Amino acid sequence: MTAPGTMSEADTPPAEARYEPSADGVLVVRLAGAWRLGTARPHPSDLARELEGRPVRKIALDASQVTRWDTALLTWVRAVLEICRERGVDVDRSRLPPGIGRLIKLSEAVPDRVVREAAERPPWIARVGIATFRLWKDVVEVLAFLGRIVPALGRFVTFRAQYRKSDLMLLIQDAGVQALPIVTLVSVIVGLILAFVGAVQLRLFGADLYVANLVAIAMVREMGALVVGIVMAGRTGAAFAAQLGTMKVTEEIDALTTFGISAVDFLVLPRIVALFLMMPFLCLYSILLGIVGGAIVGVGMFGLSPELYFDQTLSALSLTDLWGGLFRGGVYGTLVAVIGCLRGMQSGSNAAAVGAATTSAVVTTIVMIVIADGVIAVLFNVLGI
Repeated sequence: MTAPGTMSEADTPPAEARYEPSADGVLVVRLAGAWRLGTARPHPSDLARELEGRPVRKIALDASQVTRWDTALLTWVRAVLEICRERGVDVDRSRLPPGIGRLIKLSEAVPDRVVREAAERPPWIARVGIATFRLWKDVVEVLAFLGRIVPALGRFVTFRAQYRKSDLMLLIQDAGVQALPIVTLVSVIVGLILAFVGAVQLRLFGADLYVANLVAIAMVREMGALVVGIVMAGRTGAAFAAQLGTMKVTEEIDALTTFGISAVDFLVLPRIVALFLMMPFLCLYSILLGIVGGAIVGVGMFGLSPELYFDQTLSALSLTDLWGGLFRGGVYGTLVAVIGCLRGMQSGSNAAAVGAATTSAVVTTIVMIVIADGVIAVLFNVLGI
């Protein structure tokens, strides 16, 4: 970047900074010469010494005499701004090159919050208070979001919700049929692992046959719904958060609100309904494939006959077990959809915020699924199911 003129590189004067104080407390810093990397330049500490020697309320940076510059000048100005910020001195940047001004604004748009917070870490009691306040704020936001979903479900049941049926069908397809390949792979592998681990231990007691009971009960009561819930959290819940977060970045959600369309009805409700409807079917599919995976081990590796294996499977199960597993699937599906949409709607308005919302959606959903699994297990035990 070169200022207008015909001066050659060899004839360009070196970089210099002159400090001219005035009676009204303004220190004018006149920059001149070529501010280029690889050449001698003034150090920002010179300004710090000037500030220590006299009372200064404002600094005016004047780069009108700079002939050539590159990132060397940008780095110097950035260091000067940091020195002035620490001392509470205002800086007039109006006489800097336009390019410098734009680059400085860009660098200030994303402050180094992590470094600053680490340097100014509050006491532990303050950190506990801040964490408690944030937790309470998150709880309030979740309750407010649920408070918007419940009336939307009422409008959906009474056919008054504002959404497109084509969007609902596409979401059902995405959360159902298109999720079958990954659910198939994981479910078969889980069935194989359960059968192999169980058979190795049961063989010690001569009870190889009961590997069928172990796999069937584990898949129907627990693992079928749990596997599908975790898979859908990483696949569909993350997608919901990313989609809605991107819509916030592109201001599509604001546009819907401007047109008088409820974002919860139009965007959130179809996703919750689609996943709630598909999860029981995916759980049933996962249960069947898990049992098939167990049969591969029991029949192929431990010599059980197929007829005996499946007869033992059917004798170990009841309709109560099946309905309990499908109920878990519906609960997990609701958690995946609600948390994914919540994180998406909470996303900030930049790409980094969308990524953070997606990560938060997956982590929060998996944690809530594990908690819900424990609560449902205790509840079923109390009810004798």
